[in-house]
Amino acid sequence: MSAWPAGAHYTRGVDADVVFAVLGALQREGVHYKVIGGVAMNLVGLPRATQDLDIVVAADDANVARLRVALDSVFHDPEIAGIVTSDLTGDYPAIQYVPPTGTFHVDILNRLGEAWSYEDIETDVVTVEGIRVPVATPRMLVRMKENTVRLQDRADAQRLRARFGLED
Repeated sequence: MSAWPAGAHYTRGVDADVVFAVLGALQREGVHYKVIGGVAMNLVGLPRATQDLDIVVAADDANVARLRVALDSVFHDPEIAGIVTSDLTGDYPAIQYVPPTGTFHVDILNRLGEAWSYEDIETDVVTVEGIRVPVATPRMLVRMKENTVRLQDRADAQRLRARFGLED
């Protein structure tokens, strides 16, 4: 499976090098995570503009500590210390980390309401730039996107169905 070339700007000012740096740091630190969203679309072979990296993580203290180390190794931002497990286990289990510079951000989730959680997400491992990345499968991406209110998500689900021969 091919990915966008290293160093390429794959969307509105978001540099692929930043995405690969984060993914490499997550692998190096042993973070339990899964890629969803626009970056997942790119990694399964369907180019799509995005301004963020969406990851779903296991919400335990040790994993979140590894996540902080990984993010800090890329961004060197003291605000990263404020990322805590309880933010991923409450009523709205999501964190948006915005680095001090640039337009790129990382959306960190543990679940989406009752619809799905970290444990529910089916993945394939895609190797890109030497990094083994757990990416939601096309079928899982369809399940995640098909019934949302965002038009982009519904369009993504349609493209995934067509490309991978998935049933409605």
